Amino acid sequence: MTRPGIWRVAVWGFMLAMLAEPAGLCARGEPTIDELKAQISHAEVRDRPPLCIKVSERQLEAADKFYASGDSEAAKGALTDVVSFAQQAGSYSIQSHKHEKQSEIALRKAARKLADLKHAVSVEDQQQVQSAIDHLEKIRDDLLQAMFSKGGKK
Repeated sequence: MTRPGIWRVAVWGFMLAMLAEPAGLCARGEPTIDELKAQISHAEVRDRPPLCIKVSERQLEAADKFYASGDSEAAKGALTDVVSFAQQAGSYSIQSHKHEKQSEIALRKAARKLADLKHAVSVEDQQQVQSAIDHLEKIRDDLLQAMFSKGGKK
């Protein structure tokens, strides 16, 4: 097989795996991202942070796969969700004083994964990834500030 032929087979294999993955997740009983998003809107504030974190983590995995396949536009959309749902998780954690520690840990892990991803993406995409890292670090700082403020929890 020629080099272009190998790449074509690899890309098709990856695309089939991407299409098969959501079906596999549903079969195992894991909710889809859309189902998780719907659960967030119906959950009480104190129960929302873990759901938001799960959406953020799943979208980070999707962004990584999109970048690996060369689909920068889809990856940027997934990164937007990563930051958006991380922000929601932080806000809901601070508001309810629940899941603050777990949210901070998850955001730290996500920022590290993004830092690793930044080195693997094209130069044009690095700024977008760095921006997401910066946002996650700001959310973490806000969480830490709320957790360790001098006045204590209210």
